[in-house]
Amino acid sequence: MAHHKSAIKRIRQSRGRKIYNRANMKAVREVVKAVRTATSFDVAKPLLDKAFSILDRAAARGVVKKNTAANRKASLHALVKKLEAAGK
Repeated sequence: MAHHKSAIKRIRQSRGRKIYNRANMKAVREVVKAVRTATSFDVAKPLLDKAFSILDRAAARGVVKKNTAANRKASLHALVKKLEAAGK
């Protein structure tokens, strides 16, 4: 157990941040998985828009880095474009 006030506060802050980051990362993982498992363009397109929104929000909040979010968005977009091409 911490002995200094500042160390106790730091533990409290860390715990809060951990919960916040976990919740945001879970949302990111869920939406990315939903896009990846989509079988048609009609299903994937709205999910892609939602994924972009969640990834941008996570990057703005500092949960993921900006480049990480951009890379994930690019790979998801490429996947959805493949689905669109396959549907035509």
